[in-house]
Amino acid sequence: MLRGDLIHPSILKVLGSAGHGSGILIADGNYPFISRANPAAERVYLNLAPGLLSVTDILKPLLTAIPIEAAHVMVADNGAVPIHQEFAAMLPDIELQSHKRFPFYDLCKGDDVALVIASGEQRIYANILLIIGVVKPT
Repeated sequence: MLRGDLIHPSILKVLGSAGHGSGILIADGNYPFISRANPAAERVYLNLAPGLLSVTDILKPLLTAIPIEAAHVMVADNGAVPIHQEFAAMLPDIELQSHKRFPFYDLCKGDDVALVIASGEQRIYANILLIIGVVKPT
């Protein structure tokens, strides 16, 4: 039995295999998971029901398990996406890199995206692509 903030076996397996520069997409319930992400990426469906689980519910334990080097987000045409404030608060040392919808999709189709996590998030444009960093020696 695992103890800790992240215990999902499929996610842990991918994180254990991924390395520096690998991408992890946490996507809202509207995201086209099959057609707009790396076809070789592992897919984990945590979209149990509308609103369960949210993108931030999934992000929180991931941040305890891996170092983050960069974070990319999808923006609306007017640029305003309220969940981005939550992302910024959860990633205080990372500047969110904003992309319009189709350029964001192109990033997520990249060969380095190792994991796609589907959420039940109902807020639109609530997608975040995390890039794994390096563990710094102590």
